[in-house]
Amino acid sequence: MEYNISQLSKLSGVSARTLRYYDEINLLHPSRTNEAGYRFYGDKEVNLLQQILFYRERGLSLEKIRFILYDENFDMLKALNEHLTELENRRERLSKLIDTVKDTIASVKGEFIMRDSEKFEAFKKDIVDQYEKLYGEEAREKYGDSEVDMAVNKVLSLSKEDYEKFQTLGKKVMEALKAAVISKASPESETGRSVASLHKEWLGYSWKDYTEQKHKGVVSLYVQDERFKKYYDREQNGCADFLLAAVDFWAEKL
Repeated sequence: MEYNISQLSKLSGVSARTLRYYDEINLLHPSRTNEAGYRFYGDKEVNLLQQILFYRERGLSLEKIRFILYDENFDMLKALNEHLTELENRRERLSKLIDTVKDTIASVKGEFIMRDSEKFEAFKKDIVDQYEKLYGEEAREKYGDSEVDMAVNKVLSLSKEDYEKFQTLGKKVMEALKAAVISKASPESETGRSVASLHKEWLGYSWKDYTEQKHKGVVSLYVQDERFKKYYDREQNGCADFLLAAVDFWAEKL
């Protein structure tokens, strides 16, 4: 089956203008272009466009999608299974949030009493699921399943008050890091000690036992692993490096 650009636009919901743009940036070329300059797309291009839309739905940039699709090791079936897993996980998270909203509405209407802890279960589970997706494999390999499962259960069992403190403290760590880097403070200064102390307190909400070595090991990942580094440097470059240096210096003194 072959489609011209207008037909593919109607079939996929992607505008003809966008399809032309995808051609220009080497993301999706037509299978052929006739003498009049009209673009035509075959089965291969239809399948690639579907993949592009799946990856866009998952939040990937066009540059990243192009890199994935045209890698020599790209496997269509593997990619589809990854999409399925991601979308099923997203559906589960949304389902939990929908149930929480429904229960909250019923509680406000006086139909039943909703415990405060129940109001935050979906949000806590979402945090845990996102961490597991991004860092679970590395964390389990480094610390073992029992250690990671213990941390997960501790987060899930947080009370409403502790959950709010956990969230607030995480924001304070990022704010303190950003301010320290912008002010060019030394990691060995009182500012560095304060940052390391805040981070230790934040870890306490998910760790059963704290050790200086484990603290140093965790922050070393923030520099070694690009995903961690990107997370800590998202507002100010240098935050991950500052945290590592501060913890290295202050961990045994906290």
